[in-house]
Amino acid sequence: MLDPDDQAAAPDSIRGLTADQVARRVAAGLTNDVPAAPTRTVMQIVRGNVLTPINLVIGVLAALVIIAGSPKDALFGGVIVANSVIGVHQELRAKRVLDALSVVSAPRAQVVRDGVLNSMQVCDLVLDDLVELRVGAQVVADGTIVTSENLEIDESLLTGEADPVAKQAGDGVLSGSAVVAGTARMVVAKVGADNYAARLAEEARRFTLVNSPLRNDVNRIVTFVGTLIIPVGLLLASSQFWRRDESWQNAIISTVAGLVGMVPEGLVLLTSVAFAVGVVRLGSKRCLVQELPAIEVLARVDVLCADKTGTITEGSMAVAAVTVLGNTDAALAEEVLTALALNDPDPNATTRALAIHYCSPSDWRVSGRVPFSSARKWSATTFDGHGSWVLGAPENVLGEGFAGPLREQVEEQAAEGRRVLVLARAITPMVEAADVALPEVEPVALVMFEDVVRADAPETLRFFADQGVTLKVISGDNNLTVGAVARRAGLSHWRDNVNAMMLPSIDDTEAFADAVERSSVFGRVTPHQKRAMVRALQQRGHTVAMTGDGVNDVLALKDADCGVAMASGSEATRGVAQLVLLDSNFSALPAVVAEGRRVINNIERVASLFLAKTTYSLILSVLTGVFALSFPLRPIHLSILSWFTIGVPAFFMALEPNDRRVHSGFLRRVLGRSVPAGVVIAFATMAMFEIARLDESIDADHARSVAVLVAGSVALMNLSRVARPLNRLRLGLVIAMVTLFALAFLVASARRLFELPVTESWTYGVAAALIAAAYPLLVLGNRITERFHRPMMR
Repeated sequence: MLDPDDQAAAPDSIRGLTADQVARRVAAGLTNDVPAAPTRTVMQIVRGNVLTPINLVIGVLAALVIIAGSPKDALFGGVIVANSVIGVHQELRAKRVLDALSVVSAPRAQVVRDGVLNSMQVCDLVLDDLVELRVGAQVVADGTIVTSENLEIDESLLTGEADPVAKQAGDGVLSGSAVVAGTARMVVAKVGADNYAARLAEEARRFTLVNSPLRNDVNRIVTFVGTLIIPVGLLLASSQFWRRDESWQNAIISTVAGLVGMVPEGLVLLTSVAFAVGVVRLGSKRCLVQELPAIEVLARVDVLCADKTGTITEGSMAVAAVTVLGNTDAALAEEVLTALALNDPDPNATTRALAIHYCSPSDWRVSGRVPFSSARKWSATTFDGHGSWVLGAPENVLGEGFAGPLREQVEEQAAEGRRVLVLARAITPMVEAADVALPEVEPVALVMFEDVVRADAPETLRFFADQGVTLKVISGDNNLTVGAVARRAGLSHWRDNVNAMMLPSIDDTEAFADAVERSSVFGRVTPHQKRAMVRALQQRGHTVAMTGDGVNDVLALKDADCGVAMASGSEATRGVAQLVLLDSNFSALPAVVAEGRRVINNIERVASLFLAKTTYSLILSVLTGVFALSFPLRPIHLSILSWFTIGVPAFFMALEPNDRRVHSGFLRRVLGRSVPAGVVIAFATMAMFEIARLDESIDADHARSVAVLVAGSVALMNLSRVARPLNRLRLGLVIAMVTLFALAFLVASARRLFELPVTESWTYGVAAALIAAAYPLLVLGNRITERFHRPMMR
């Protein structure tokens, strides 16, 4: 805290704070530093990928096999190293990309201290600092104006209202607003978390992180398998120890073989890797992913709420048309507008639009000026030899003369969402003064302005509409203006625009939700109404994405299932959004959707491979435990089955492009494909093992060799089914895996390593018959599940 004398001492409005006063405020903690959310450290990434429940289970099982005296059978433990190394590598790679992209140039403030103007980081501001505001500058802290020269503030990032607000000495300004005209000096009244923008951001941060249906389903699978491992493990272990022909070492190895096959060890890893790769790919497209599941969620949205200002539009104005009045020469009107645009020392949005539209040089010299102000809504300029000219709102410039056809013409343009100014010639002489009375004028031309729609907005909105996503445009601006922008952006329901002030109360949840569902374009929307709209749509079962760039969008962005912010917008908005478009490029969103589809569809494809192994391992364990049979596979056999029929092909298939539309029912479809395949593999494998054991000359190890041949062959047929439609990559993977699996039986050293001894020739004929019989069963199961799910996917 400051001492009473320092608190009472008002800052000097000319020289600002002294170095001593600044030091005391820094010591008291009165700086403008807002702690950022901590990012995940390298150690946390390593710990999160190594100390996982799956790695723990596999580690314990590998240790048991080593204790049993068969370290070769613990080869499956290498998945711990693979999971950890791949997971850490991909997350660190994603972290490096995110850290690089997150280093956005922080805004700087022009601060007067000891009478000297300094440029410094915003976080170095202290309470009572004297800050100079200029055109284009962002207000970086809440403060009070002490001097003002025609200052006008754009508060659209806070309120959504596009019209600038005039500020005089004594008025307050809020962080997140911007200077569009004039200059001023302000005293910092609030710092750090007490600022308006920081308070909104903090309120938004209290909400939960993005929900990931894909990860939820994967975690549900892992949890279910985890609950089965204990009872199945006890059943299998008791049956193996009960067998008098099995040593305790073989009993442990058989038990481990059954349990390790049930663990979908690569599924969680591949899900994380797929997300991490998506982060890196989107980073190359200048899209910052701040929460990994956002990639997935945007691919699932069925409602996109787009803020107008800064999202669909660029936040600037353009000259739409100029209509000369009476007998005015069009060339004269153009010459006057050119001179006005090029000679304005403090251009606002409309004069900047004029400067872009009329870019030819002008030799007119200014001899007097009355600057624009929001209070009078007009400006005037006198040129040597060319008289005085006024540009402003028709109703303010023309007074009682604003009537009849002229008024109708202006109102017609306003109904189209355009801003209309009148150019008038002063008939009586004008005196240059800030509070000068408007002279008698004669209207010369009407100048129509409109918001500049982003060039990529129509195509992006069309993309989402084609995907069945409902589009809603939300803004704090006039609903007619918002509707006009929606029309130019290609929104088909642009006429269906609503003034949010006329909506039912947000406390009347049903009526409010009905109104939000019915309409597509909303104007005069408050920040809390935006949030209520998002919540209302979610309560009706929609998955909602929200795009925005202003502080007024913060709460809605964070409540949305996926919040997308423009980098050109406020810092608070960027801080709470899950996705930040670093080039403020609206057309980057389809790339995010493509990445989300790749993750969801590919993980669905490969999950059926993992769960097929879980299914057949579970069935084999139950059969072995209930009937006290020998387990038909050893742990090292599960290793090669996992490598060649699941792990290697799944890794490549999880990362390939896949832009198929996402449908609900992930878990239902995965189980529908994996369980029938697992059943076929399990019974074919057990049948082969028991048939071979009928020959007393064939011991368990030789019977297991041919059982592995059947299990792997049927699993490879299942891989070829899952990989369809076969493209060059997937066909190459299937061929490569079949070749490697065959080499494991054909190469002597491989047979010794994987314990695949050559057995009686007749068993290979039986194996071929079982494999041939298994194929139509796989096809039948696949067709039944496809027929069952096809109506649900329409």
